[in-house]
Amino acid sequence: MKVTVENKKGLNKDIKVFIDKKTMNSYLDKKYEEIKGTVKLKGFRPGKVPREILKRQFGQAVFSEVLDKVLKETSTKALEENKIKPAGQPKLDLKTYGEDKDLEYVLSITELPKVEIKSIDNLKFDEYTVKIDEKDSDKRIKEIAKNQPSFKDVIDAKAKEGDLVTFDYTATIDDKSFKGSEGKNTQLTLGKDLFLKGFDKQLVGVKNGDEKVVEATLPENFPEKNLVNKKAKFNCKILSVKIPDETKIDDDFAKNLGAKDLKDLKLLVTKQINDEYKNSLDRLSKNQILKEIENFKVSEIPENLMEEEIKVLSQGMSEDDAKKSRKNFEEIAKKRIKVGLILNEFGEQNKVKVTEQELQAEVQKQIRMMPGQEKMVMDFYQKNPSAIASLRGTVYEDKIISLIKEKAKSNKKEISKDEAEKILKQSQNQEHNHSHDNDNKEEKKPTKKAEAKKSAVKKAKSKSPPKKTKKVSKK
Repeated sequence: MKVTVENKKGLNKDIKVFIDKKTMNSYLDKKYEEIKGTVKLKGFRPGKVPREILKRQFGQAVFSEVLDKVLKETSTKALEENKIKPAGQPKLDLKTYGEDKDLEYVLSITELPKVEIKSIDNLKFDEYTVKIDEKDSDKRIKEIAKNQPSFKDVIDAKAKEGDLVTFDYTATIDDKSFKGSEGKNTQLTLGKDLFLKGFDKQLVGVKNGDEKVVEATLPENFPEKNLVNKKAKFNCKILSVKIPDETKIDDDFAKNLGAKDLKDLKLLVTKQINDEYKNSLDRLSKNQILKEIENFKVSEIPENLMEEEIKVLSQGMSEDDAKKSRKNFEEIAKKRIKVGLILNEFGEQNKVKVTEQELQAEVQKQIRMMPGQEKMVMDFYQKNPSAIASLRGTVYEDKIISLIKEKAKSNKKEISKDEAEKILKQSQNQEHNHSHDNDNKEEKKPTKKAEAKKSAVKKAKSKSPPKKTKKVSKK
């Protein structure tokens, strides 16, 4: 194989590759020997089919397969031996090829520019830890208790809104029972209207031991489709009426939430609150790092990457609007590509890899974020390789940012919950003002879908501000 590299202009290069016909014929010979033992043709024993017969039957397919293999192997080798990293897919131009001929082709590529990453050690960023006050943890636990009400028995109490009524029932339509027409120990908190529309109101005033006939219309999602929208009569036997009772925040309450005791619950809730703020504050630290990286030097931005990124930014826009916004898009694209190139170079130099275990852990994390829709999320990733690739990009960048944080200079700050909220609010206001400035600079902003895409190294998805979740978990 003979390789010649010609510099055309800037980052653009032509790589000429020549493979003599003797080498090409050896590839073809090897392929024919391979298929010779597997092909079955009438009149010939296995492995004894002459080369000329094979060539007449399969020549074109064999040559196409061999050509494809040689192109892949030699182009990869040519790039590696000359230490050339292409920005995007190279263009291949076949000059000469064919049976018993030399192979000659030209790879037209745009090379990735030289990137300076020495300055990463001098990067500065704020690293926050949030000190959670005991009163904040107590407040969160009270909120959890409020959303998990308990009830107590009251003798001869008449059911009112908010009470818990337990009953057995048998139902009929036109005096006939139907599938699903019986229920035992059914519980309803009156006023929530969670059973059938209007059912709760008819139980107001019942007492323990009462029998009450309730009429209700079966809903659209009723399993027996022939009974949908039919009016049914429910003969209800009231088993108990309980009134709301203040939930006692004690060890038993804590155990019901998966904690060892109340002390353990407080530790878990404190960690939960801390994690909520930590995730958002870590994102601010990451943004500080990315902002500083924007100031690093890159010798030249590849034009093909610029055009790809601008195309993404202008997705969904009319041709006129895209032209008016092009200058602004060029600025955005340049920053994104520069940051992507630097992060990628840093990742390669430090041999950052994403393992299959890390990727699957991220998939599971995404699944946990959508309770009740686990199967849908799993199916989405199984059926969309591009979504998995995007997720891999997120994990890859997160690993790079973590490594940069280890090498850079952190300004450690311990702050209170109130200070954390203030910092996050200021950050949101700055983002809002920046967005407003962009509105003034361009008539139409890129679509949300377009803004979410990245071309060089995929940027991490932005997440919403911390929300108070009620579920407590040790995971």
